[in-house]
Amino acid sequence: MSDSAPIQGAQPGASNVPEFTVTELSLRLKRSIEETFGWVRVRGEISGFKRAASGHLYFCLKDADSVLDAVCWKGSALRLGVKPEDGMEVVCSGKLTSYPGRSKYQMVVERMELAGLGALMALLEQRKQKLAAEGLFAAERKRPLPYLPRVIGVVTSPTGAVIRDILHRLADRFPTHVIVWPVLVQGEGAAEQVARAIRGFNDLPENGTVPRPDLLIVARGGGSLEDLMAFNEEIVVRAAAASAIPLISAVGHETDTTLIDFASDRRAPTPTAAAEMAVPVRLDLLSGVAALDDRLRRGMGRLAREKRQHLEGLGRGLRGPREQLRMAQQRFDDLSERLRHGLRAGVAAQRSRLETSMARLRPALLRREVADYRRRLEESAQRLRRCVRQKQIDAARQLEQPAKLLESLSYRNVLARGFAVIHGPDGRAVKSAAGLAPGSSVVIEMQDGRRNAQIDGSGGAPRRTAPAGRKKAGQQEELF
Repeated sequence: MSDSAPIQGAQPGASNVPEFTVTELSLRLKRSIEETFGWVRVRGEISGFKRAASGHLYFCLKDADSVLDAVCWKGSALRLGVKPEDGMEVVCSGKLTSYPGRSKYQMVVERMELAGLGALMALLEQRKQKLAAEGLFAAERKRPLPYLPRVIGVVTSPTGAVIRDILHRLADRFPTHVIVWPVLVQGEGAAEQVARAIRGFNDLPENGTVPRPDLLIVARGGGSLEDLMAFNEEIVVRAAAASAIPLISAVGHETDTTLIDFASDRRAPTPTAAAEMAVPVRLDLLSGVAALDDRLRRGMGRLAREKRQHLEGLGRGLRGPREQLRMAQQRFDDLSERLRHGLRAGVAAQRSRLETSMARLRPALLRREVADYRRRLEESAQRLRRCVRQKQIDAARQLEQPAKLLESLSYRNVLARGFAVIHGPDGRAVKSAAGLAPGSSVVIEMQDGRRNAQIDGSGGAPRRTAPAGRKKAGQQEELF
């Protein structure tokens, strides 16, 4: 009888039915599965792919209706010609076995072949391209996160570990007012609830009873691609893109990517990381403020000391008015001396430049200039001679008439008619006889010369003169 015969023939309540422990039954099922499905080929889409630290690969093979767990041991994983990824449609070869520890059956994959892109991943890629074409994933749409939000709105399941991780991390970093909008994070109706929560937070009034958040976090724990499908729906992606409040998406683990990640303002690898992005560390802020305060105090103290030292130095440098005046006088003398030297140097430099310029003059040019100057000088001399001659003629003409008048009025014309002029001892002409005393010496001026004479004392009539024909030779005629 085979090991499976008692199981097939066992009847409820029969006294001769053997009893099995759970382990015995699990091992018999394991051997039965392995004997029946010792080598199979299964086509399906990879989902929930994970690579353990040991090097083993864990994933699921799925189609439209069923899911099969699969494992690929490290030795076989190194020989695979395909690098497994979520959404990849493959054909796996291996054996079926069971895992008694969880009463689950699974496939041990030995080989893997690429069968084509999975239908689900193809749908997501098509949806991603469509939304990207509408500009919902554009970088210019993304807004900066507030540095220190007063209120944070969290869209997640109220019963999972995600909200506890977020609250715990916020409390550690910077305690903040948190408003949770409870939603389903997978299954039917989850996408509608998430989209409604995002829109609901945005519709809250600024100063209402429920405060409007400054930042939103949409969070969910890890899971398979099917578990995260709610965050790939268009309604959720459009709500995230239209949110006026900055939004952080924290869906799944670090390797999980959903379409809401592309529409959000910031993607966090995990919900805990989203809490770290949302607020700074309060202790770091306090220590930073304290450090800045300390630096400010030290800086102000150092500045005050420097200003005081500078002021003291200026005070020591001040001098009396007499010393200032002496310094100004000394500076004036120095500048005067420099001015004299500068003038001398300037004149010497100008003279040197002049000599250099004169030396550079060509002889022919110099001769032409000298000839030109000589010609101009001769022309000026001729004009000057003509002007002098004309002036002389004009002056002679002007003197000719007065000379004739003077000649006509001259007393010498009277002398030419036989008269004479007597000059007294003082050289003046004597007009009256009473002005001459006897014995006075006089000078008698006649037409042809002068003769000295002396006045005697007689006052009689003049003697008659001898006729001219009777005078002796050499004897002058007398006037009286």
